[in-house]
Amino acid sequence: MGGESEAMVYLVCEVCGNEVESGKAQCPFCLAECSASTPSAPGLLHRVVNLEKGMPLVQQALDRLEAEVTTSSGQGLKALTLIHGYGSSGTGGAIKSAVHRHLQFFRLQGRIKEVIPGEEFEGRSGRGRQLLRRFPFLTDHRDLNRANPGITLIIL
Repeated sequence: MGGESEAMVYLVCEVCGNEVESGKAQCPFCLAECSASTPSAPGLLHRVVNLEKGMPLVQQALDRLEAEVTTSSGQGLKALTLIHGYGSSGTGGAIKSAVHRHLQFFRLQGRIKEVIPGEEFEGRSGRGRQLLRRFPFLTDHRDLNRANPGITLIIL
């Protein structure tokens, strides 16, 4: 007994990716049931991907999107912010339109869980508050509450 202390053991919530004390039946962040078989592994939960970097053609941007979703899912990331721009006219560019169509296809395939256009990424609505409760690491996102049409957030 003499002064030894037990190290706290944490699990990772399979829904939101937050650490939960071992033995807890429910995640305090997203309220999902906790699985006793998911050990905590520190790592990145979110990444920003600039699909318009280098002024690619639409197909090149879609190829990069495909690679990033596959890689990020394999690495256990929970969210990606895609920078796709919104076109020089300000009404929506070819990359943005193609990315949104591709993301809907990914969603139908079950490769991604949710798509949040930058214009809708805010924490004041019920949907936005729910998203931030499930993924608290997004509260520091630079585009939260900015209605940025040049980005899209996806939940993996």
